[in-house]
Amino acid sequence: MMPDISIILETLLIVVKAFIVTMVLFVMPLPLTWLERKIAGHIQVRLGPWRVGPHGVLQPFADMIKLILKEDILPYKADRFLFVLAPVLSMVPAFAVYAAIPFGESFKIPGIEREMTLYLTDMNVGVLYILAVSGLGVYGMIFGGWASNSKYALLGGLRSSAQMISYEIALSFASIGVVMMANSLSLVDIVKAQGGSLLNWNIFYLPVGPIWFAVFMIGGFAESSRIPFDLPEDEGTLSSGFHTEYSGMKFAFFMLAEYIAMVTISVLSVIMFFGGWNAPFNIPLPIPPIFWFVGKVAFFIYVFMWVRFTLPRYRYDQLMNIGWKILIPVSLVNILLTGFMRIG
Repeated sequence: MMPDISIILETLLIVVKAFIVTMVLFVMPLPLTWLERKIAGHIQVRLGPWRVGPHGVLQPFADMIKLILKEDILPYKADRFLFVLAPVLSMVPAFAVYAAIPFGESFKIPGIEREMTLYLTDMNVGVLYILAVSGLGVYGMIFGGWASNSKYALLGGLRSSAQMISYEIALSFASIGVVMMANSLSLVDIVKAQGGSLLNWNIFYLPVGPIWFAVFMIGGFAESSRIPFDLPEDEGTLSSGFHTEYSGMKFAFFMLAEYIAMVTISVLSVIMFFGGWNAPFNIPLPIPPIFWFVGKVAFFIYVFMWVRFTLPRYRYDQLMNIGWKILIPVSLVNILLTGFMRIG
C-alpha cells in the first residue's frame, strides 16, 4: 500500500525547514558582522571594511578562516570539561529557540489537503518555551568565566549571572503583558490577534502597549549583552570578561550566540508588538507575508547596531538600578493596568 503523498511531502517539508533554519542561523552572522562594521563606519564618518573584496564584503569570510585556523589555547589549571562545554551551552539554547518561532502564516499547495507552514511547530506554550530555553545561555557565560582560571573571566561570569537574572524578570513581565493582550501563549496566535490593520498591533494597544515594548527592548539589549548593557564583556575593566581566555572556534561560538540573540530579540519584537508577517495596511499588494516579516526584523537589527555605536556603556550600578528600580516596578504596575483593561 502506497503511503499518503501529503504525509511524505509534509515530512520532507519539516526536514527542509529544519535544514534551512539551521543553515540560516549559521551563515547569517557572516553578513551581519560586515553590515555592523559598515554601519559603524558610516556613523563614525569612516569607510569600515574596504580591502578584502568589493567594499570589504569578503572580510567576514577571512575572519572565519582565521578563527578556524587559530590555535585553540587551554589556560593553565583551567577546568577542561567546563571550559569546552561553556561555548556549547551558550550556542545551543540560542539555536533551540527557533524551534518555536514562526516566520509566516500557513498556506495550501494545490492537490494537498494539509496546510503547509513556515515554522517547525506551533507550540501552545511557545512564549514559555522561549523564555525557558533562552535563559539557559547564561550558564555558558558563568561556566566559561569560572573554568578559565582568570579573575577577569570570573568577574565577567559573575556580572553575566547578575545581569541576566535581573533583566530576565523584566523581559518575562513584558512577555506576560503580550500574552494577556493576545490571550494566548502561542506565537502564531499572537500574530493572528494583530491581523487586520496597523492599529491592531500590540504596540498600539494604548496605553500599555508602548510601555511593554520599551520594557521588552531594554531587557532584550541587556539579555543579548549589547551596548549600552555589555558589562559582561567590558574590555575597559575586564579585558573582554567571561571569554577573555577563549580563542579560535570556541570564541566564535560565543560571538555566534550573541549575534543570534540579537536576531532573536528582533524577531520576537516583530512577532509580539509589530504584527509579525501582517502587512501594516489592509491593502491588496502582491507582496508575500514573509517579506513584511523579514523587512521588520531587518529594521530592528539595524536599531541594535545603531544603538551600539551611538550610546556609551552604563556603569554596573546604573545597569542594576535600571533593572530593579525602574523596569520591574513599571512592569508590575503595567500588569495591573493591562489586567484592568482586559477585564473592562
